[in-house]
Amino acid sequence: MSDSASTGDILKRFAPMIYGPTILFALGEGAVIPLLPVLATSMGADLAASSLVVTALVIGQLCGNLPAGWAVGRLGERLTMIASSLVTLLGTLVLIFAPSVGMLMLSALIIGFSASAFGLARHAFMTTRVPLFFRARALSLLGGSFRFGMFIGPFVTALLLSIFGTEYASIWFFVVCAVAVILLVTFGPDPEKAAPVVPTVVREPAAEDADTGELISTGSIPTVAAHEGVFRTMLNHRDVLFRLGLTAAALSGLRSARQSLLPLWGVSLGLDAQSIALIVGISGAIDFALFYASGQVMDRFGRLWAALPATVLMTAGFLALSLTHDLPEATMWFGAFAMMLGVGNGLSSGILLTLGADTAPQHDPAPYLGSWRMMTDGGATVAPLAITAITAVASLPVAAAAMGVLGVFGSIGFARYIPRFVPRPDGRE
Repeated sequence: MSDSASTGDILKRFAPMIYGPTILFALGEGAVIPLLPVLATSMGADLAASSLVVTALVIGQLCGNLPAGWAVGRLGERLTMIASSLVTLLGTLVLIFAPSVGMLMLSALIIGFSASAFGLARHAFMTTRVPLFFRARALSLLGGSFRFGMFIGPFVTALLLSIFGTEYASIWFFVVCAVAVILLVTFGPDPEKAAPVVPTVVREPAAEDADTGELISTGSIPTVAAHEGVFRTMLNHRDVLFRLGLTAAALSGLRSARQSLLPLWGVSLGLDAQSIALIVGISGAIDFALFYASGQVMDRFGRLWAALPATVLMTAGFLALSLTHDLPEATMWFGAFAMMLGVGNGLSSGILLTLGADTAPQHDPAPYLGSWRMMTDGGATVAPLAITAITAVASLPVAAAAMGVLGVFGSIGFARYIPRFVPRPDGRE
């Protein structure tokens, strides 16, 4: 079977069980997220309390990764996706009838918690069922599906607001999306039958790796597999999680910093909301347009050739941006480096998913992926908080420079640890 024929067959099999539910879930979530601070403010919350509602969503997702790893390992991918969608539906209904800001925060925590389980189930499913030659492209498509939903969601909200005149129309839209996901996963093709586990070959650890406690895998499935708990898995794979996992967290932090820092930069330059939205929107469009390119590069040339250039590009963008705030052409440089960060972020699409899949124990990836995603989500959570703290203590340019320094460490980490822990797509070390 040719590469193109295999690719088309894989996409047809995964569309109804992975990509379709992902788009629906992200559409609903993307439609609701911009409304959380609006709803909190309408209930009398100040700006700080309103921001906590949005933060609760991130905290819920961060805290849900380890329990999600346990759930997927015990229940399987399909049942976990169904269960997490049901919990999301419950959280969304709580959001509709929430009488107070506290209940809004609880709803956001529930939605974030269930979103982490939904995402980990998809990640684990594709880790064991996508052939290695197509893994990065398949996971880049997964990341692109999520980005598409999150990109279109706010426009859906704007449309529904213009039609119905109430924020709750978008929440009911999320309810419809959650119900559609449940029906699609429950009554769609059986994932275990439509996409059987794909066996590959294990590379035993080299002698010099014997003291690391880490089995270096090419995406393989041993003949005999024993289920390991979440904490045992973290202990057994501590080396790769501490080294490559922290490096991946640095990249995740850069990507999150881009989303929070660019609007703040526009405000600090005195730009109006329309100009800021235009610059950030174009940067986001570039990001979305490049999501598949990263997977192609990783599958054809190796993971390092996508991870390192993307991280270096974003590092250079933050460092250069930090030097332009007080220049006469500051607005022009803001637009230019926002585009540069968009290119770097687009080229990094699917990298974190792929590296997690590459380094996971293939017989039981879910507990490991829960730890991996907790680290990457942790990086995405800490970076905006660091920007806020550094800006309060020093200035926004110093915060941008700090993100650039974080990117330097990330670049060094990828150059050092990807060749150690992740094999080339052609099987060579």
